[in-house]
Amino acid sequence: MAGGAAQPGAELLNFAQFRDSSAQRLAYGYGARSLRELRAREFGRLAGTVYLDHAGATLFSQSQLTSFTKDLVENVYGNPHSQNVSSKLTHDTVEQVRYRILAHFHTSPDDYSVIFTAGCTAALKLVAEAFPWVSPGPESSGSRFCYLTDSHTSVVGMRKVTMAMNVTSIPVRPEDLWSAEKLATATSDPNCLLPHLFCYPAQSNFSGTRYPLSWIGEVKSGRMCPVSVPGKWFVLLDAASHVSTSPLDLSIHQADFVPLSFYKIFGFPTGLGALLVNNRTAPLLRKTYFGGGTAAAYLAGEDFYVPRQSVVERFEDGTISFLDVIALKHGFDALERLTGGMENIKQHTFTLTQYTYTALAALRYPNGAPVVQIYSDSEFSSPEVQGPIINFNVLDDNGNIIGYSEVDKMASLYNIHLRTGCFCNTGACQRHLGISNEMVKKHHQAGHICGDNVDLVDGQPTGSVRISFGYMSTLEDAQAFLRFIIATRLRPSDGQHLLQATPGETAVPRAESEVQSAVPATMDRCSPSPQEDAPTGSQVWNDLPTAVDAVALHPPLPEATRTQQTPSEQAAGVPEGGLGPHVVTNLYLYPIKSCAAFEVTKWPLGKQGLLYDRSWMVVNHNGICLSQKQEPRLCLIQPFIDLQQRIMVIKAKGMEPIEVPLDENSERAQICQSKVCADRVNTYDCGEKISSWLSKFFGRPCHLIKQSSNFQRNARKKHGKDQSPGTTAALSLVNEAQYLLINRSSVLELHQRLNTSDENRKVELFPMKDLISRFRANIITNGTRAFEEEKWDEISIGALHFQVSGPCHRCQMICIDQHTGQRNQDVFQKLSETRERKVNFGVYLMHTSLDLSSPHFLSVGSQVPGLQK
Repeated sequence: MAGGAAQPGAELLNFAQFRDSSAQRLAYGYGARSLRELRAREFGRLAGTVYLDHAGATLFSQSQLTSFTKDLVENVYGNPHSQNVSSKLTHDTVEQVRYRILAHFHTSPDDYSVIFTAGCTAALKLVAEAFPWVSPGPESSGSRFCYLTDSHTSVVGMRKVTMAMNVTSIPVRPEDLWSAEKLATATSDPNCLLPHLFCYPAQSNFSGTRYPLSWIGEVKSGRMCPVSVPGKWFVLLDAASHVSTSPLDLSIHQADFVPLSFYKIFGFPTGLGALLVNNRTAPLLRKTYFGGGTAAAYLAGEDFYVPRQSVVERFEDGTISFLDVIALKHGFDALERLTGGMENIKQHTFTLTQYTYTALAALRYPNGAPVVQIYSDSEFSSPEVQGPIINFNVLDDNGNIIGYSEVDKMASLYNIHLRTGCFCNTGACQRHLGISNEMVKKHHQAGHICGDNVDLVDGQPTGSVRISFGYMSTLEDAQAFLRFIIATRLRPSDGQHLLQATPGETAVPRAESEVQSAVPATMDRCSPSPQEDAPTGSQVWNDLPTAVDAVALHPPLPEATRTQQTPSEQAAGVPEGGLGPHVVTNLYLYPIKSCAAFEVTKWPLGKQGLLYDRSWMVVNHNGICLSQKQEPRLCLIQPFIDLQQRIMVIKAKGMEPIEVPLDENSERAQICQSKVCADRVNTYDCGEKISSWLSKFFGRPCHLIKQSSNFQRNARKKHGKDQSPGTTAALSLVNEAQYLLINRSSVLELHQRLNTSDENRKVELFPMKDLISRFRANIITNGTRAFEEEKWDEISIGALHFQVSGPCHRCQMICIDQHTGQRNQDVFQKLSETRERKVNFGVYLMHTSLDLSSPHFLSVGSQVPGLQK
């Protein structure tokens, strides 16, 4: 079925018909304000991007930032604790912002106080530490801390504070509260003032369920109790998720404590939140530590301290982040100006959510099986019960869950930004996915931790996928997401390119004369390859022969002859058909991480792998490593190593070649630190000349850095197979291991599957040579059956011995064409389908032992005699 013909049920739901058929009025946009114009003017940086993680962090508008910057440039804001003119301006402005916050929530300083914190989490911690808990004793059963199981980690974490005071923590399931709400039976003694605290979210950050705000009054009045104990109940309403897209009227729903983070509402600033405290409750709060600005008087030499009178002054320790507080004014102004208010945002985001939910839930495979499983407590019937969040897992046509990590990787190919995992809400995750406490512990024992990519354990999901809408989200965003699901689940592969190398640019395949005798190969970020950073002046390498048989790859062959063998393959005796001898057929190193491959027939080894493999990497202006995920054009940078002249020559189309010395100049080297896969690495900057060259090529500031020769990075990760106790292998700037090996038979099997979807094609979509380059391996072998390498524990190549440390879990980088920088999802999707969604390809190797007192080499044609399974 060519051309991407849709399966039945794969058509997009017509938005106009959807709105017309709705029983309620569905608003879209903001009246006369053009949403498309708003996006272009205020969020131009979103061009080509579908951002669907607003529940994680929404985005700031251009005018908001411009207005704030103008304010800072035109005014002098001093420390509000001083008494000078600039400080008085700061103090008065901050107080005005407090009033603006309270007005936004329909209340005033008469009823609530605003305590600025570092975020919602810090506000929750403040309540946990300051609440007037009563420990159990002879005359009291003690306070209770109750929280809804559908709560953020930061709420559940409050129990560690209460445990230190011997206060009982009680998790309460949503269904139990709904049942208690129906019964509405008073069980508390109005004469007992023993304080208890109940916490629940106004909106679940997991599913978007909106819990009744009426619970606040019901619980505080005693008409509904989370647990049947005598005492007085206080309510903390976690409003962080809810207020990002909905109004909250605290004049009606008078919670005692309301924590929130402002970046959830309008994107900036990110390190600022607040605790809104009901003034009737504020006098009960207790505080031990006192910081700058909180004391009315104190003595340094005597235990004498008098706190300031207001709750705000008592609890804002030190100087608040006053410039960030001032930024809030511009955030509220922009929100009001662009949308007309939170009620409009609530209606707009709900319309998009209900439309997407309706379309998503209707998608079916040809056999009638649903494409997704949606986790929700509502039918998305109204914005009163459902926020702009859809949580789901993608299914195959047999009803099996496809791991969220794979969905995330596929979404990135479409430039769709979503979120996966459990979203810091284990309780909701367990409840909706049916994960027992024992399973959570089992998953952890299997190596799964919060926030990682372990999406399936024994076929069972550890999390899900979440999309969420914000005030600037559009119908085009929703439909782009739906098309992505349809394209990857209900349409066959059609070989169409998804994204060009750069937004707005067309990546044109290079002519043979422009390739300069090197074919770039994509680096899978999950696929490590070796590098050896030999000590400067090492005697071992000074004695190398002037020629080490290092040869660059030949230019791409014409399409008609593209599958012919390369000289390396001919030298290795690779047959046209059959398994052939078990030998090394190709050797590659990648001197610059994520840049093109340098193919050789013989190459020296060092303590970190192949000499100079991933010794360098390109970083942005902040020192962050660039990979092809962010910058596909890295594959067009072609490095060549000349061991005799001790230089690396770097070439790229349209650029003059440039040389970089292999050895660092200890006197001139500028030492800097960077990170590779969460590991700190010491590096040095290779200078302004190469920096300018790279910056010109990429059109943005870049630097080339090299791992310092006196810094050793040790491999600490385990990959499922047993490793010798205490063994630590030295790594270069690779991701996980010293070498990556792939089996030619495994590539051939994938090649056949990719090229059989349309037998009438005159040209192969994915020639073998191109496929091999996508996997960025160091060692290519021949002579074993497909995927047999995944069963190996050890391998010998000639006289060298290696330990197999596990499979390489592939990411979306294998979808990047190394000749053009274009992306195509077919490779990843087909690999996922054929490998039972594990998306593994190739195996990692480590030295078992290597004596560097004499040179060692890997060579094309080397026999692979010893395999242990």
